[in-house]
Amino acid sequence: MNKQVDVRTTANAATAAERIEEGAERVKQATSNAVEQTREAVDRAAERVEAGLHNATDKAAAGATRATEKAAEVKERGTELYDEAIDRADDWLDQAREYVREKPVQSIAIALAAGWLAGRILRG
Repeated sequence: MNKQVDVRTTANAATAAERIEEGAERVKQATSNAVEQTREAVDRAAERVEAGLHNATDKAAAGATRATEKAAEVKERGTELYDEAIDRADDWLDQAREYVREKPVQSIAIALAAGWLAGRILRG
């Protein structure tokens, strides 16, 4: 009977060892699956972040391009307005010179009157 008990004990021990080994294999497989799923999730998240960064960079570059174009337009318009103002001032100066040449006495009288009026206003 001792032999039978030893055989059963040995068989039970072998069965227990097999169950432990099977359990360890299931844990190993579950761990591998969890690691792989985590790796895939991290890769997907990284791809989304990268795509978001590319999108944000593209939008920022487009905005900077629009701002640069707008600044160039404003600069060009400012230059045009400045040139127009200079041309008008030159025209007015030419007209004033022509008036003084045509009517020197009246020009001196107007200049004296303007000077007298400016003096009264500034003293006052």
